[in-house]
Amino acid sequence: MTTTIQIENLKCGGCAATIKKGLLGLENIHEVHIDVEKSMVTVTSENIDLVKVKTKLSKLGYPEEGDENTVLHKAKSFVSCAVGRVES
Repeated sequence: MTTTIQIENLKCGGCAATIKKGLLGLENIHEVHIDVEKSMVTVTSENIDLVKVKTKLSKLGYPEEGDENTVLHKAKSFVSCAVGRVES
């Protein structure tokens, strides 16, 4: 099953690297594709738990578009972006 989620605060490849690493750490996630220009995350899984995926994205600082995007989310995404750049 493949699901695409539009998210907030996605700025660059560093953000994408952090998101990909975080989501691949979840159970049953096989592939993660990120379109930085469109702020889209596509997840492939046999038995996807959308609540867990969206919760993980929010904890990393990238809430689903339309959800609350607080200053804390924005700060977390800034840190995630920087970490992703260093690790990639």
